[in-house]
Parts: sequence; C-alpha cells; structure tokens
Amino acid sequence: MGVYIDVFHHSLIKSGEELCGDMVEVSRLPDSTIIVLSDGLGSGVKANILATLTSKIAATMLKEGSDIYETVDTIVKTLPVCKVRDLAYSTFTIIKIEDCGKVYMAEYDNPPFFLIRNGNHREVPKKDVIIHGKTVSECSFTLEEGDVFAIVSDGVTHAGLGDFLNLGWKWEGVNDYLQKLASPDKTAREMARELLGVCMVFDGNSPGDDTTALIIKAEREKHMDLFSGPPQDPEADSEAVMKFMSGHGKKIICGGTAANIASRELNRALNVNMDFADKKVPPTATMEGIDLITEGVLTLSMALEKIKEYSKPIENLFNDGMAFGHDGASLLAKMLICECSHLNLWVGKAVNPAHQNPDFPLDLSIKLNKLLELKELIESLGKKVNLNFV
Repeated sequence: MGVYIDVFHHSLIKSGEELCGDMVEVSRLPDSTIIVLSDGLGSGVKANILATLTSKIAATMLKEGSDIYETVDTIVKTLPVCKVRDLAYSTFTIIKIEDCGKVYMAEYDNPPFFLIRNGNHREVPKKDVIIHGKTVSECSFTLEEGDVFAIVSDGVTHAGLGDFLNLGWKWEGVNDYLQKLASPDKTAREMARELLGVCMVFDGNSPGDDTTALIIKAEREKHMDLFSGPPQDPEADSEAVMKFMSGHGKKIICGGTAANIASRELNRALNVNMDFADKKVPPTATMEGIDLITEGVLTLSMALEKIKEYSKPIENLFNDGMAFGHDGASLLAKMLICECSHLNLWVGKAVNPAHQNPDFPLDLSIKLNKLLELKELIESLGKKVNLNFV
C-alpha cells in the first residue's frame, strides 16, 4: 500500500498589490503528483505573469515526460534576466512525488525545503547541477507515513523584516516552528494556515512581500466505500451489497432505500437516530458494521456545500470557520475530507420518482447528479475516486 499525499497551499499578497507574485501549480497524474512553486521577482502584475509562466511551463513539460534538465533549460531560456541585478525574473521549486512516496525535487533560488519526520528536522543530501549556466540544487528521498514536507517563498523567511524582527523570521526560525507545528492530527491545510498566521502577525497584518506556504503531508491510504441508490435490477441487490461490504475501509450509506436493502441483505437491524443534531438536516441511522448512514438527496446536497466551502481559499487565517457539527451532512463531509484518500462509490441506477424533475430526461436522477458532482469535488481535493454503477 502506498502513501496518500495531502497537499495544500495558500498565499498572502504583498500589501498594496492586487495580484500575487508567487504561483503554485499542482498536477495529479495516475501514478504521481507534480508540484511547482514559482516566485516572480518583485511584486504585482509583472511578477504574477512571470511566476505563472514559470509554473505552467514546468508543470506542463514534466507532465508530458520531459526531464528536469529539459524543463529548467526551457525556463531559463524563456524568462528574461534583470539587467540591473543580474537575477532571473523568477525562481522555482519543482517536486515530483510518486505514489510509492519517492520524491525528486529541484530548487532554484527559493528557500531550501523543510522535511519534518517524527517532530524533528530531517537533513537530505543535495547536489548542485549547472543547467544553462544556472545552479540548481536537486535531491531524491522517500517520504514516510507522517512526514511533513514544506516549501515556502521568501516572504515566509523574511516575515517581520525590519519591523517585528530585525532580520526577519529566517529559515532557522521557520524550521523550529514547523517542528512544533507538525502533528499527526493536523491536515496540510491547518498547518499552512497556522504558518501563514504567524507570518501575518510578524508583518503587522500588512505583508511586506508575497508570502506562500506549501505543505505536503504523507499519510496512510484511507479507503472508504459509499453506497447510494437501489440497483436498477432488484435481483442485483445482494451482489451490490456484497461488493460494497468487500472493501477494507470505512462504510457509508446515503439514502433510506439503500440502507433498507443493506439491512435486509445483511440481516442486520437498522435503527434511526431521532436525536436531531440540526433540525434542518434529516436524521442519521445506525447499523452494525456501517460507520455512517444518512438520508439521500438532501443530506448529500448539504454535505456538498460544506465540502465546497472547505475547498475555497482560506479567508481568515485566525478563524478557519470549518468546525463540523454532529448532523448527518457535517459528519458525511468531515469523513470525506478528513478520513478518506480513496473513495469507492457504489451507485444504484434505479431512479427514485420522488427525486425526478419532470423537465429532465427520464434517465437523469437528481441523486445521480449529486453523486457525480461529489466525485468531481472529491477528486479536486486530490483524492482518488472509483465510480461503480450497480
């Protein structure tokens, strides 16, 4: 079994600017993840354009199979050099993480990366290579479960420069903080938010430079099966339930009909919980061997809204606003966000007339649309989804 790569990044824009001069590009491939962080020289529109160009070139070339030498050579030849300071207009960090946890990375003029393992900084040997006259540091290593891998722009290491801290936070200060911050209980999103929150405090709530934190956390794969909707052929009920139960991860059922089918086929009692955590959300139910049972369309719709809210950029560094309640929609959203890396959807194709819009084609179920939307949304979070129709 491989590792799941939880990736989250967020940027603070330099005070007085409208566009960020840092850019992060994340590409999920079938067997690997490619990440590029680029920092355009200066700030504002020009820095944003050049950082975007760098990240797009690097991510696209690596996805198409180019090696690091071809990629860096193309970037160096494409981007201009500041005639006054003799500096490239954009720096970058390029990372490729295979699903087995093997990492290759190359750094050009960005702050060195941080690797935290078991709460301590782990040193990784690097070697310098010259590519088109530019010195690029590269290294390879393998992530282990629980590792926290952080890449930042110089806005983080320079936080507080000349104000709160005479010489800025510096790499060593960030490293010390990350060793305290890294925790098995925290997601990549939470760690990025807290790291940038400290930067904001050091900068007096007025960032002196574009400031980006990219956090990568290696986690154990967490598989989950979700069953919703009765099979198109009632004769297939038993087979559908057996397939659903054959997975090794947590089990969720969405929909009363699916829950009753599982109860009948497994010969297990289905008990509805009448203690409403939120009167706006339909109640949940319990059954032996099933981790969560919810109502169908309404609960799915509410859970989708919560996941969409989670997937938005962070608006408040000091109050993430993502506390989950104990109602069915909140429990469903939390499980999919925090307790799942690989989701198997078992979707019955029978159409419930109660969920049918007469203006839609007869074969288009509202619940099916919600489940397809859920698939796209969960995949956008970097998780793998396998859709099975029954």
